[in-house]
Amino acid sequence: MKNAYLFGLAGVVLLLAGAAQAQDFTPKSKGQFIVTTRLTTVAPDESGDIKTAAGVDSGLEVEVGNSTVPTLGFTYFFTDHIAVEGILGTSKHKIKAVGAGTDLEVHETWVLPPIVTVQYHFNPKGRVSPYVGAGVNAMIFYEGKDKNGFKVDLDNGFGTALQAGVDVALKGKWALNFDAKKVFFETDADINSGALKSGVTLDPWVVSVGAAYRF
Repeated sequence: MKNAYLFGLAGVVLLLAGAAQAQDFTPKSKGQFIVTTRLTTVAPDESGDIKTAAGVDSGLEVEVGNSTVPTLGFTYFFTDHIAVEGILGTSKHKIKAVGAGTDLEVHETWVLPPIVTVQYHFNPKGRVSPYVGAGVNAMIFYEGKDKNGFKVDLDNGFGTALQAGVDVALKGKWALNFDAKKVFFETDADINSGALKSGVTLDPWVVSVGAAYRF
């Protein structure tokens, strides 16, 4: 993920935090349930050579486009510091074959990438409360559309995820949230019934900014 984008979102959070009132907010605590509505960018950090069925390098690589979508996060606190979060959302991505003189769209797919993480929250009683987390994710591809005469099949699977973020409490039960996850996931792509194939490392950044409500 591009550093400028990360710093830009962080700047938005800090600017809005500065505008928040300095009193009357609900701190994080054991038994609390938080619902977070976010605007999320899923940005694959992909790599994958396209090879023939015999394993010969075609000179082409896989390129996967970014997608920005709304998502929901659900967090429950088992202690003041320890919580579990699950996120729901779906994103749409264009897949290209690129190389010398080639930039060709071959497939478009939706993906459902639920992520569940166990989090540790620093400074849960404070207005600014950063956290880190780690967990697992699934990648489920659906409603794929083939392009330009190609037929592409992607394998579903499971991966792992690391997370870092910060909550900035506003007045009452509302808070701002900035969140970044790094997902580690690989899939196999069969092209034209196996005439071409690729082992694709997707490893997307999942970067979000949103508003949270604490129950």
